[in-house]
Amino acid sequence: MPTHGSLTKAGKVRAQTPKIEGRERKSLAPRRRNRSNYVKRQLAAPRDGFRRRRRR
Repeated sequence: MPTHGSLTKAGKVRAQTPKIEGRERKSLAPRRRNRSNYVKRQLAAPRDGFRRRRRR
């Protein structure tokens, strides 16, 4: 089975790419995060959920 290039060239492009530091992300306090998840999942969800009526 032929290879797609020699192993000596592995990781060449990634090594050449300049490193950019990710921005610092501050997460919500657990109480606020839980509340927003509740609103998103329970209150904003459609009433019938995933159940759909079948056509007859």
